[in-house]
Amino acid sequence: MMTAFDPSAFLSTCSGRPGVYRMFDAEEKLLYVGKAKDLKKRLASYFRKTGHAPKTSALVARIAQIETTITANETEALLLEQTLIKEWRPPYNILLRDDKSYPYVFLSDGAFPRLSIHRGAKKAKGRYFGPYPSAGAIRESLSLLQKTFLVRQCEDSYYKNRTRPCLQYQIKRCKGPCVGLVEPEVYAEDVRHSVMFLEGRSNALTDELNAEMEKAAMSLDFEHAAQVRDQISLLRRVQDQQSMEGGSGDVDVVAAFVNPGGACVHLISVRGGRVLGSKNFFPQVGIEEEVGEVMSAFLAQYFLGGVDRELPGEVIVNVVHDDFPALIEAIEASRGKDMTISHRVRGTRARWQQLAVTNAEQALSARLANRLHVAARFEALADVLNLDEPPLRLECYDISHSSGEATVASCVVFGPEGPIKADYRRYNIEGVTAGDDYAAMHQALTRRFSRLKAGEGKLPDILLVDGGKGQLNMARDVLNELAVPDLILLGVAKGTTRKAGFETLYLNDAAHEFTLPGDSPALHLIQQIRDEAHRFAITGHRARRGKTRRTSTLEGVAGVGPTRRRDLLKHFGGLQELSRASIEEIAKAPGISKKLAESIYANLHSE
Repeated sequence: MMTAFDPSAFLSTCSGRPGVYRMFDAEEKLLYVGKAKDLKKRLASYFRKTGHAPKTSALVARIAQIETTITANETEALLLEQTLIKEWRPPYNILLRDDKSYPYVFLSDGAFPRLSIHRGAKKAKGRYFGPYPSAGAIRESLSLLQKTFLVRQCEDSYYKNRTRPCLQYQIKRCKGPCVGLVEPEVYAEDVRHSVMFLEGRSNALTDELNAEMEKAAMSLDFEHAAQVRDQISLLRRVQDQQSMEGGSGDVDVVAAFVNPGGACVHLISVRGGRVLGSKNFFPQVGIEEEVGEVMSAFLAQYFLGGVDRELPGEVIVNVVHDDFPALIEAIEASRGKDMTISHRVRGTRARWQQLAVTNAEQALSARLANRLHVAARFEALADVLNLDEPPLRLECYDISHSSGEATVASCVVFGPEGPIKADYRRYNIEGVTAGDDYAAMHQALTRRFSRLKAGEGKLPDILLVDGGKGQLNMARDVLNELAVPDLILLGVAKGTTRKAGFETLYLNDAAHEFTLPGDSPALHLIQQIRDEAHRFAITGHRARRGKTRRTSTLEGVAGVGPTRRRDLLKHFGGLQELSRASIEEIAKAPGISKKLAESIYANLHSE
């Protein structure tokens, strides 16, 4: 049994050098990781008798053990701290939940390059523009370029196999390079103009197009002049939307805002003086709630947290912190690139800074308002169901398929703060009669609650099923079979009119049927989680169905790889003709033995 922690004895042997400290509870679970220029001084501050925030007091009350690691300097301490935070994600640290790489616009090599969205390692040959704060920001740019310069955005596999122009050509979003409808020189000029836009040289691009339009008009080529005029119009519209521009360089503008309900960090990405877009982050706030602490933790995890993000030359912030010099040194040491952090800025940079602050404040206010809204709905549901207190976890299940094909069941989870997406699950349903939703629901619930009985996952307070009496009875049978402790079952049927607001509800069994008024907050919560389960199921079903339809029936035959599969289809002229062939005819194809022909025939006629 671990003895009570003695802070005086610990501090008497603690070093005053730079380093990292780790706090553990009585079960040796890591609670918090921190760094300090002076370990002894920093750790002593936790054990003052007064002056602690509630969260800090809660942390100190749980401390049973502290371990320290001495480092050569504060920079090394910061790097080690970030490594440990990323690996262990302690509950009392400020945690950035975004670990995705940011997307880029990719321009491929070749005579007729392609523009596309790219994430991950930059292995393909070509040029990369960005990073953009979100895929939505990239789609806006790509949509503009597609309308303005008609550079292709189709997949290379699609492009190489065209024999006639696709719909994009018909609606004037592409010049048809796949079938030779545009000269390489003309296409190259469109690509050059697209690159100028992506590099942020919109003004130079507009001037060049103006000169081209005047030249075409002077030559009486009014059709070409009109096309260039339309291009200029589209570009100017974007420039009007980006009236914030006027600065230069690659800059990230970061504003942190904190109030008792949480924290928000808003980031605006500027590349080449052009605003690419912005993104909100809602870090998990641990024991430190000061805005400077949130900013310091965010920047450290964002630029040192393991994701290889492209570093801007400058970061503009709305608050300063003593850790910034060490952070800059750590970034230079780990990334090999200089970066400055600015606070006092003027002109365009000051407008960027203020806009980021405004967005952070509004985003956090909206998030907290939504939390309160959802919490109120949970309380209303508790009143409707006569519960002593609001439920903490709702699970809803739905089934999606197309005439029995690629059946998928979804499970979505809601708490008082909204969707808990980390607990969402999908189940690919196998071995049931096509279109049998009851059997599909039975399989999904059995798989889910079998794992729960094995100690995996959390038991919901209320289990919702999208369906009427039959689905409710099916859910009840599964819970009885698995001897799951009593929980509230709620069936959601569409009602006789099948319109939103007229749902028929079943509580625990078909005998307890009731409805709620259309303006009931409890009904709105039920509709929200039901619709989310439906959306999640359909998304999974479409992905599974698409994968199935992209898979050749020959892929399951041992000994038939991509090359042999291609040769077979080429020999017979397609899968339909191959399906009509006998075993003897298949065996006559190059490289196909009698035994392999039998396997191919059996696979094609297995249905």
